[in-house]
Amino acid sequence: MINEAMYEYGSKSSVIRELFAYGLERKKVVGEDKVYDFSIGNPSIPAPPQVKEALLELLEEPAEILHGYSPASGDPEVKKQLAESVNRRFGTHYTADNFYMTVGAAASLNISIHALTDPGDEFITFAPFFPEYTVWVENAKAKLLVTPADTRDFQIDFEAFEKLISRKTKGVIINSPNNPSGVVYSEETIRRLAEVLRRKQKEYGTSIYLISDEPYREIVYDGTVVPYAPSYYENTIVCYSYSKSLSLPGERIGYIIVPNEAAESKRLMAAVNGAGRALGYVCAPVLFQKTVAKCADITGDIQAYAKNRDLLYNGLTKLGYECVYPQGAFYLFVKSLEPDANAFSEHAKRHDVLVVPSDTFGCTGYVRISYCVSERTILNAMPAFAKIMEEYKAL
Repeated sequence: MINEAMYEYGSKSSVIRELFAYGLERKKVVGEDKVYDFSIGNPSIPAPPQVKEALLELLEEPAEILHGYSPASGDPEVKKQLAESVNRRFGTHYTADNFYMTVGAAASLNISIHALTDPGDEFITFAPFFPEYTVWVENAKAKLLVTPADTRDFQIDFEAFEKLISRKTKGVIINSPNNPSGVVYSEETIRRLAEVLRRKQKEYGTSIYLISDEPYREIVYDGTVVPYAPSYYENTIVCYSYSKSLSLPGERIGYIIVPNEAAESKRLMAAVNGAGRALGYVCAPVLFQKTVAKCADITGDIQAYAKNRDLLYNGLTKLGYECVYPQGAFYLFVKSLEPDANAFSEHAKRHDVLVVPSDTFGCTGYVRISYCVSERTILNAMPAFAKIMEEYKAL
């Protein structure tokens, strides 16, 4: 017999992926420029030129170095260079020993969750949240509890959050800048979160780890600063990916940081190595380990995303849509024009506008619009958004 849990995961793709696949087929019918696909967070801006330069330089290295195995946790020199980069930017004091190189943020999170979890443990996250958290936590034989969204400002509803914390709480997962809302947790929010977790640790005599999911850390606008979570809370694990900052989603490269300040940090890092081994995530792609080390302080053209944000936000609010103002990432969270966001998403498909209903993110009544698309796609979609608004007003 096959594993029924794995069958369920494999036979039911995510709503995001289903919309993306639908869009690809629909473009074959009506034309590439007639489908306004805002479904998936696939960066549209090219990787910065330094990435190509680094790759060309690296390709001159001997094949056995470039294409051979690195140690399971990553190339020591790569980890050293990344530690130096993080230290420069955040005033930390990491070394190579604090890093574990991963196959993207999904591997970072999966490994971290498995490294912490005993069967029956609980994790808490905050709606709206990336839906794969549920899969990864459940696969570790733990349970994910969701703090309802505070739709006033999409910061944290601390009263609701504290009610979910118990002796079973092993970890809390945050994502800032947030997918799907684009909101950045303020310094006040992070400070308060740290205070609550310290207080609950003392109350229960346990360690509660904060897993900071940070693939959008560099994609922020208007001078917004993303608080660096380990600077506020000792028991933090950082999960990072270069998919968004360097426009390298298909190369699957990222890392985990386990700070020395974290409880049982050496045992925790050993557990990270063990989880990577058990899950088969050892030795991230060496070519791209070396590439990101050379490009550690570089990002793509964030201003291109800022321009898209302004075009979309200003265009939709002018039409009468209610939108959460994004401080980071490349998503716009828009109030559905009817209570059922899935029905609204289906209605939008009639106009070849593909938007993701918010139910999958644990927050009803909204849709996510990914604006890491071409400027032309946004401009061409505006008449369709206007038509959708007209049709709802006529109901």
